[in-house]
Amino acid sequence: MIQRPEGAVRIAGGQGFYGDAPGPIADLLTEEPDFVVLEALAELTLAILNKDRARDETLGYTRDLPLYLLQLLPTVLEGKVKVITNAGGINPRAAAQMVAKAAQRFGLSGFTVATVVGDDVLGRPELLPEDFPSAEALAFANAYLGARPVVDALEQGADLVITGRVADAALFLAPLVHEHGWAWDDWDKLASGMLVGHLLECSGQSTGGNNAGRWWEVPEPWRFGFPLADVQPDGTATIFKPEVAGGRVDYDTVRQQLFYEVHDPSAYLTPDVVVDMTTLTLDDRGDDRVVVTGVTGKPATDTYKLVGAVAEGYAAELSLAFAWPDAEAKARAAADIARKRIEVAGLALDDWQVELFGVNALHGPAVDLDEVAGQSEVVLRMAWRCAERDVCEQVARHIVPLGLSAPPPGFAPAGRGRPKSSSLLRIATALVDKRRVDEGVRVSVEKI
Repeated sequence: MIQRPEGAVRIAGGQGFYGDAPGPIADLLTEEPDFVVLEALAELTLAILNKDRARDETLGYTRDLPLYLLQLLPTVLEGKVKVITNAGGINPRAAAQMVAKAAQRFGLSGFTVATVVGDDVLGRPELLPEDFPSAEALAFANAYLGARPVVDALEQGADLVITGRVADAALFLAPLVHEHGWAWDDWDKLASGMLVGHLLECSGQSTGGNNAGRWWEVPEPWRFGFPLADVQPDGTATIFKPEVAGGRVDYDTVRQQLFYEVHDPSAYLTPDVVVDMTTLTLDDRGDDRVVVTGVTGKPATDTYKLVGAVAEGYAAELSLAFAWPDAEAKARAAADIARKRIEVAGLALDDWQVELFGVNALHGPAVDLDEVAGQSEVVLRMAWRCAERDVCEQVARHIVPLGLSAPPPGFAPAGRGRPKSSSLLRIATALVDKRRVDEGVRVSVEKI
């Protein structure tokens, strides 16, 4: 176990998204963190969870949460770690009820669960901006809360805090404010804590995952160690990984995560503080340790980010693989034939997209087609969007016959069977008055 600086709070980033690997939790626990944060949400995740809740009102939280708690609860019951997560998603109360029922079933007791609600503003249409979709059109509408209600939950003795849409990095700031007693207007310290959260929120991405540098040198990539941070009272943070795990922590891995999803490094907007990253220093100490100092902050804005979604029709896709010779030409011809068949059938499409994997699917018009000429294999992906589900299904029926009526030879389906259409949601974002949202935020605590 890596020795921590005196007075430091040790936080672990145990999850980066819904569907992330729960296995690294065991390695994180070998470093005896004070807090494990499970960050599970994105705009896409809320849309997925909303579909779950529409089918069953007892759902709406990330269904892999039990896989994490199965590993964490024994340590929680020993009083060695606390867990904070926004895996409550679109229905945090249901997630808390799931935990309570599971604890009763397995005879577990002696821990406290806190639930944070109030980010869901769909039931408060007066908060929606004028240029935002109406409450009647919205499938969901959630504000990105900050760290304050999570701190409130910790101060009430919570061992497990389950929230809805709390901003990713704010989940990590909360235990630092709670443990170190930072003031809500100590902008530099708040910025330091939020920066730590930003570096830990994407699990393996800070420890060599998605590395744009010498990715082939990352040790044991099949066993990525997720990141931890020792954060001292003055905000100084040491980013590291479990000694027993693979992956890597160095200047390059931390720097890459630093700029992930950041529009303006001098003014990174979060619910609790505006972070200035241009003043910080990354000190690579070797042995998978990087020390972060010098983060500065500015007063928080008076708004929260608001995300919502409205129905946007249906979509489906189909992929076909073509082999040498003339793989690209055959793939393009097949796409043209498919589009013409759809037109002849009189089917109305809202959108039609063609991608050639092996040619230009990732880089589009930036590809020099002369350089990729003569590719031995090309996968054609055709995707379409329609206002009606039935139209999407009919489109598929007109493409599937290409199996025997496509350019010769070397055609093969790249997927299984006839594609099924899925419903789409269009994401909408705006800013919403922070004080008015906070009036509806509630923290409930239950002893198990």
